[in-house]
Amino acid sequence: MPADETSSPGAPTHAAYDTVIVGGGHNGLVAAAYLARAGQSVLVLERLGSTGGAAVSTRPFEGIDARLSRYSYLVSLLPRKIVHELGLDFAVRKRTVSSYTPAVRDGRSTGLLVGGDGTRESFAALTGDGREYEAWQRFYAMTGRVAERVFPTLTEPLPVRDDLRARVDDADAWRMLFEEPIGVAVEENFTDDLVRGVVLTDALIGTFADAHDPSLLQNRCFLYHVIGNSTGDWDVPVGGMGALTDALAGAARAAGAEIRVLHEATRIETDGTQAEVTVRSPDGEHVIGARRVLVNASPQALAALLGEEPPAPAEGAQLKVNMLLTRLPRLRDRSVDPHEAFAGTFHIAEGYGQLATAYREAAAGHLPSAPPSEIYCHSLTDPSILGPDLASRGYQTLTLFGLHTPARLFAEDNETAREALLSATLAQLDAHLEEPLTDCLALDADGRPCIEAKTPLDLERDLRLPGGHIFHRDLSFPYATGETGRWGVETAHANVLLCGAGAVRGGGVSGVPGHNAAMAALGR
Repeated sequence: MPADETSSPGAPTHAAYDTVIVGGGHNGLVAAAYLARAGQSVLVLERLGSTGGAAVSTRPFEGIDARLSRYSYLVSLLPRKIVHELGLDFAVRKRTVSSYTPAVRDGRSTGLLVGGDGTRESFAALTGDGREYEAWQRFYAMTGRVAERVFPTLTEPLPVRDDLRARVDDADAWRMLFEEPIGVAVEENFTDDLVRGVVLTDALIGTFADAHDPSLLQNRCFLYHVIGNSTGDWDVPVGGMGALTDALAGAARAAGAEIRVLHEATRIETDGTQAEVTVRSPDGEHVIGARRVLVNASPQALAALLGEEPPAPAEGAQLKVNMLLTRLPRLRDRSVDPHEAFAGTFHIAEGYGQLATAYREAAAGHLPSAPPSEIYCHSLTDPSILGPDLASRGYQTLTLFGLHTPARLFAEDNETAREALLSATLAQLDAHLEEPLTDCLALDADGRPCIEAKTPLDLERDLRLPGGHIFHRDLSFPYATGETGRWGVETAHANVLLCGAGAVRGGGVSGVPGHNAAMAALGR
């Protein structure tokens, strides 16, 4: 069901509610569904014309019947518990390949294919023996054990650090993931530069950090990328990411929640027991009463709504590119079929040394000379996102996610920097193709190539992501500190909760902050 069929721009039906939720992204909708099912009166306010936030499916190319996951694109951290408890008509599909990384060794094109029966042979062909494969198996067996023990805690009250460490029950794993920079573990366990780079990428998605950053920001990012649903698998949402938020909006409405689009909250006033939310809508400005308010927005937006001092600025560091192709390009590595290589994560310029160089260049204020990126072809796993005509003609979607491109690099001239970065990024991909990718791009109804690129500044403009940061702010370890409450969603006001990605254990398409804010609101 399209998002605009599960919501309304009309005025709210009541002057006051048990809970008002500011923001109709996926976390706000999760909270709305749980609270409405518990018998609460719930109002969701969304400033845009439809729900979903960054988790939406849209047709970005004029006259082309292809529904792309325009912003967020893969699912790992959404607990099956939430899907089952809310009765969502939503499914994910596993990719047939985990990843493919092209390389040039001894003057010949080759690559590393991970996933399927040929993984061991691919490692041996790239590295010359079986040692890196065996190290890979040991390392990811370790992360798998950590995932089994840590992931279930995400929908429980926050454990303290010592309790989480006891639950992990593996001193070496705790050291590698929670205490030492992840670069130490990568270098201890692997010797091949390309293999090291593939491992490190999970620590850098949407995160601007070096492998040895003493803040361990990269460790926090790595942890969230390997624990999803106790497996670390990253799956394709069937029907696109909008299928999830449409299902959530439907579940919230079915439980009795009201969803009002084109309603922007502009102020929250609270005495800790009662609150008033000022709302701007097509009908003018009005005030809605609430016993509590859940804010499905960034910590910066929360501070602005409350009239308080904002937190430190956030900075995103990624390039998001959406494309539609008439066919997949041919590869220089003839040992792998493009339909296999693009079925998983296609790594570009992500060797360990390349990632370090790109970080240094960006930290010095320059666009990376060899921009690292990873590419996904969703339509290979879920062709339903393409119209029947496109699917029958062999069209494919392509999503590219670039690393180490902080917002500061676009501040002076966003458009020029965007075009320069896109050109350099595609050149890195073209180096491993037998034909330029641009030769494979479809054309929209106006004859323009079907490609769009979004910098952090574009994401800040489109979605109000602070600094274009896809996690709203730096990720946190999933345990309590002196600044967290019982669920990691609490604020200085007893009846105002943060249910967006900036909550503790937020980030990604997970629904975890929404679930946890609902549990906190219900006194669980």
